Amino acid sequence: MSADHYFSADPAAPARPGTVEFSVAGRDYTLAVASGVFSAGRLDTGTAVLLRKAELPTAATGGTLLDLGCGYGPIACVLATEAPSTIVYAVDVNARARELAAANAEALDLAGRLRVAAPDDVPADVEFDEIWSNPPTHIGKAGLHAMLERWLPRLAPDGVAWLVINKNLGGDSLHTWLAGLGWVVSRVASQRGFRVLRVARKTA
Repeated sequence: MSADHYFSADPAAPARPGTVEFSVAGRDYTLAVASGVFSAGRLDTGTAVLLRKAELPTAATGGTLLDLGCGYGPIACVLATEAPSTIVYAVDVNARARELAAANAEALDLAGRLRVAAPDDVPADVEFDEIWSNPPTHIGKAGLHAMLERWLPRLAPDGVAWLVINKNLGGDSLHTWLAGLGWVVSRVASQRGFRVLRVARKTA
């Protein structure tokens, strides 16, 4: 496996800068990207499906949100833009991705509410009202499960997680696995080979 894969902590290859343009909920975004981060050439299909099919927060949404595996920040930037009363954490192991996410937040005047962090730097007492993720399935099933087992328990009691998973990379088996752990899992969309899952706690 290349040391410069997008889930490397510190890509060694020189960063070739670029931009990615996309539209969500009637807003246009132009974000800075660079080689060594996930989907540096365009908004990846899974993220596009997630942002189109999941229930985006609104101006009435409050609380604290998490973009898990944020890359250069497209999900985090959309969440913070759509829900200006929230705090959004953008978390990634890749230092280059975090630098880009922070720069994109600054460019969109979101830096005060969009907090970019490495996983170990998120305060332990923070709960999340929403978790959004296009998780890195290529880290393998064990790594993916460990990541979700770490972060999903940090959902607030009435919180919800929105996940997008490639059907051919375990989308249905992940649904089954999460349900087996006691989460309430609903498939809210299936498009272009991706499953969009809504995950919540069981109610008493």
